[in-house]
Order: sequence, then structure tokens, then C-alpha cells
Amino acid sequence: MTPTSPTFTAWQKLPDNALGHALFSLGMCIRVPYFGSVLPRVVDMRPGRCEVQAPKWWGVRNHLGTFHAIAACNLAEVAMGMLSEATVPSTHRWIPKSMTVDYLAKANGSLRAIAELSELPDFTAMTEGAELVVPVRITDRAGNEVVHADITTWVTPRRPERKPTGTETPE
Repeated sequence: MTPTSPTFTAWQKLPDNALGHALFSLGMCIRVPYFGSVLPRVVDMRPGRCEVQAPKWWGVRNHLGTFHAIAACNLAEVAMGMLSEATVPSTHRWIPKSMTVDYLAKANGSLRAIAELSELPDFTAMTEGAELVVPVRITDRAGNEVVHADITTWVTPRRPERKPTGTETPE
């Protein structure tokens, strides 16, 4: 069995209902405060897939009254990050490296971001760093894709923790 991240373990321990999703999402925003700017609610999280909803509220509106482009990017990063937490085993670590975004249509209401991998990488064979591109579709209430993001993450095996031998000299 592949060891999971503490974040994914927390998701699995909470009930799969509105209360569990709200508690998890609140904890996620406490851990990563910037995510809170879009009021995200994680509704599905599993290896290879994450779905996050965000309401349209005054804090994400632009001058046109639609969902701000950068707020949509933040929502995409939430979905990618939680997918990564559910997918990348605790023997590895990940960090976003780049993002390409296509704004396809005005986002007039609340949004749903779906990050999904077509196939899961074999992390056991990964001995060096590797790029993992996570596609994220952002749809409106009608299911129309309004934003598409491809977020490249850099995944590396974790280095073993060094145990002090007692012979180190202070720096």
C-alpha cells in the first residue's frame, strides 16, 4: 500500500457529506490562507481527481461583475493542489512549477474546478525529479468550460531525514 499524505488521510477520515467537505475545506484554507479568497469547497478528492466548487461573491468579482480571471486561477490551483495531495505518495513531494491558462468565456456565476489525470504516474519508479502536468477544467453552473489551466508540478522523491551522529560541528 502506498503511504498517503496527511492531507489526503484527513479527507478520508471525515464524513463524505456537506459537513465533512466544509470542515476539510476550512482546514485547507487555514493551512493555505490564500486559497480562502475564493471560498473553495472540496467535494471530491481521490488519486487522480479533485473537484472544487467556489461561489461567486463580491471578493472574486472583476470590474465587469464576472468571476475574476486570477480568482479562477486560484481555484484551479486549489484543485491541482488537492489532486496532488491525493495522488503523490508521502514518499515524494510536489511543488507547482508553471501554469498556462486559457480564458474561454465570461464566468458569470459560481464555478466548479475539476483536476483530473488520465493516468496515474508510477511514483515507485521515480528516482529523480519529474514534471507532472495537471489539467484543470473550470466550468460554470451550466457545465460550460469557461477556463482551462494546465499546471505543471515538479515531483521529487523525499530525501531521507538525516539523523544526527553527534560528530557534526555547529555552523
